[in-house]
Amino acid sequence: MKGSMLDWAVQRRALRRWRRAARQAPSFSLQRLRRERAQARKLRHELNELIAYADYRLALPVIGSAVFSKPHGTDWAWRPSLWRNPLPAPGMSSAVSNTRLGDEIVLFHDCRHSELTLRQVRNLRESDLAPFGLRMDVFNFDGSFLSLALDLPDAAVEGLKRSHLIRVDTIVELEKPLEIFVRLNIRHGPNTEQIVRELPLGEDAVMVEFDLAYSRLNEKRVERAWIDLIFENPQMSQVTVRDLTLSRRPRAEF
Repeated sequence: MKGSMLDWAVQRRALRRWRRAARQAPSFSLQRLRRERAQARKLRHELNELIAYADYRLALPVIGSAVFSKPHGTDWAWRPSLWRNPLPAPGMSSAVSNTRLGDEIVLFHDCRHSELTLRQVRNLRESDLAPFGLRMDVFNFDGSFLSLALDLPDAAVEGLKRSHLIRVDTIVELEKPLEIFVRLNIRHGPNTEQIVRELPLGEDAVMVEFDLAYSRLNEKRVERAWIDLIFENPQMSQVTVRDLTLSRRPRAEF
């Protein structure tokens, strides 16, 4: 507390000193004016450095942010940790199948020689709500499939009904045209319900919805759920998933 009060007093004194110098500048001798100008320029340089860095930091999405737009009536919404918080190990190269990135993402492929790179990147655009993104670089690809599996938390399936809609919103940047599919998997008893939708790429923000009314879901035996992001013909491509959010809401009754 004493240090804070002392800093405040010093800052107030410095501010009064420069305010007084600015008022008295017309009456200064040329020698003193040169001296004051030199000191003011040094101070301005340091202040500009601080302001520039503060503007940069404050313009970024706040780490840990779970803020995003949700449809009306949403009873569960989630942004996975990879898009919210920094990972202890931000990336991997020559990634083998069944490799986990963070606590929720698992990479699957059948390449004999992996030339895949995954890494977490900091989102810097003013329009970004997610603090982080996921970038995947694929060079030579000699496999037949490539996917990222994302485990959904228990809250996603608590009270899940066939009357629910599950929505996936994402922001994807592509180096070249690519087909990406989202598959929703719900384990209920010995069975797993699977619904596949293609991401309608071409815009910054894209969305797909899964209507469980058309599924054979056994509501009483729901155990867990996950989604797969499936990439078709990914060779020599770069994909950046700037944001990924999921939400759940009951379908409107007619």
